[in-house]
Amino acid sequence: MSELAQSLDKIVEETVRLKEVRKEDLQFGDMVIVRTRNSVYYLLVVDEDVYLVSGGWFDRKGLSPMKATISGCTWGGSIIKVDTLAACGLRLEFGNRVLTTTIQKLYVIRGNGKN
Repeated sequence: MSELAQSLDKIVEETVRLKEVRKEDLQFGDMVIVRTRNSVYYLLVVDEDVYLVSGGWFDRKGLSPMKATISGCTWGGSIIKVDTLAACGLRLEFGNRVLTTTIQKLYVIRGNGKN
């Protein structure tokens, strides 16, 4: 087996064990709080794949709250999980190409009061 194939197999194997929040599991009004190594982000679902984002880079740039899309999660390279909003151990990549530090914890607060 080639080195590339082994690397891809390892990545696929690791994704099964990730604590993650998938985009398809969220609905309007849900809030996801993402704590990274350096920041905290607040992501409010406002439409299909559109979020009102505060915290972290957006606060430091004076842009909070800002409507944004989320490309997915990455290990920091070019492989991205586009179906995933956030996953522990990975980095969140916003549609504007901002990449967070490694995600440490995730919290989901349901808009309808269910946690």
